[in-house]
Amino acid sequence: MKPIVLVATTSVWFPTARLAIALQRAGFTVDAVCPPHSPISKISAVRRRYTYSGLYPTSSLMHAIENANPDLIIPGDDLAARQLHFLYRREQARGSKGRKTCSLIESSIGSAESFSVVFERATFMRIAEEEGVRVPKTRVIGEIADLERWITETGFPTVLKADGTSGGDGVRIVRNSAEASRVFQELKAPPLLARAAKRALVDRDRTLVWPSVLRRRSSVSAQAMITGHEATTTVACWRGKVLGTLHFEVVKKSYAAGPATVMRLIEHPEMTASAERMVRRLNLSGIHGFDFMIEANTGNPYLIEINPRATQVGHLTLGLGRDLPAALLSAVTGTEVQPAAKATDKDTVALFPQEWMRDPESPFIQSAYHDVPSDEPQLLEACIQRGMKQLRSRPQQPKQEAGYQNPVSLSMIKAKLNESRHE
Repeated sequence: MKPIVLVATTSVWFPTARLAIALQRAGFTVDAVCPPHSPISKISAVRRRYTYSGLYPTSSLMHAIENANPDLIIPGDDLAARQLHFLYRREQARGSKGRKTCSLIESSIGSAESFSVVFERATFMRIAEEEGVRVPKTRVIGEIADLERWITETGFPTVLKADGTSGGDGVRIVRNSAEASRVFQELKAPPLLARAAKRALVDRDRTLVWPSVLRRRSSVSAQAMITGHEATTTVACWRGKVLGTLHFEVVKKSYAAGPATVMRLIEHPEMTASAERMVRRLNLSGIHGFDFMIEANTGNPYLIEINPRATQVGHLTLGLGRDLPAALLSAVTGTEVQPAAKATDKDTVALFPQEWMRDPESPFIQSAYHDVPSDEPQLLEACIQRGMKQLRSRPQQPKQEAGYQNPVSLSMIKAKLNESRHE
């Protein structure tokens, strides 16, 4: 029988649907727990879907686990990973009755001893430094006085980060004292109720509901600024050992502090060693991401944070050692790795719909491997509709983008995207 993987997501991100497809093609039976309007509902790779409720998150996950009886759980976003941590602690308190669920969660994402570490940036940086990994100076900032001392020691620019955020949300670069003080207060404050309500009602994203209602304040850390360019490593790992690795440098981003939209595949021995050390130290399993800054003057990689869940490139199958779903299947079943055919021989990848949503006329859509899900028509259409909605919301769109914004041009857009996909 095929092993069962439960993909858990609290968001409506398209990459999670792409990962579910890749896991099914690798040989898993895939179930999912996701919000009602998730792109996962647009694909056929998932056997059963369970509804994730932002108001009853732990119960949603437990219901899915009890019914799917999975061999592996993969969180598709930070909140899903955090909810698995909450569920672990709840089941651990039940003693022997919760032992099976606790064992499943640990075998899926890693040792419970690492749960707090992956969401505390300063603690993670300290442990990385203990492992001999190159990291920027980082410190928890509890109050304005701490911030003032940090500025005196390190100067500007400096980076402020709120724990429990991802995709660039909660990361700010500040360049003077007034800006630093204002940003610190903003990052530390609980999300506004109006913002949480807008996300829940309009974007169907309930991740901010509980933090807003409970007035939960964020922990903020300061990090020394590394001048250079960003890179990222995504790994499949099992009980503290790395099974497969994808290294990319970031070429384009959706916005300055946002997620990447164009990435270039690279090899980097120090990034590999850093990821292996952290996976071993934290005894991680599943799919995890590590973000780096490559220093401009030296080319040295500085580890700046961990993503304790699948990232947006986890579905890419790029050959032996670079096929994360196949590596995980091998670990779960104890069989030899059987990687899928390489998605492309090109080094540069334009993520879809991310790069298209950033710039419909991007030259990378033609020159790079454009990662369009052409064989998933419903998912492709959902991506296009989301992209057109975003483009329509932009003021003063250039005339050359009009064809992308017109809903009646849906078939034309599909044809153009598919054409670029195969060039």
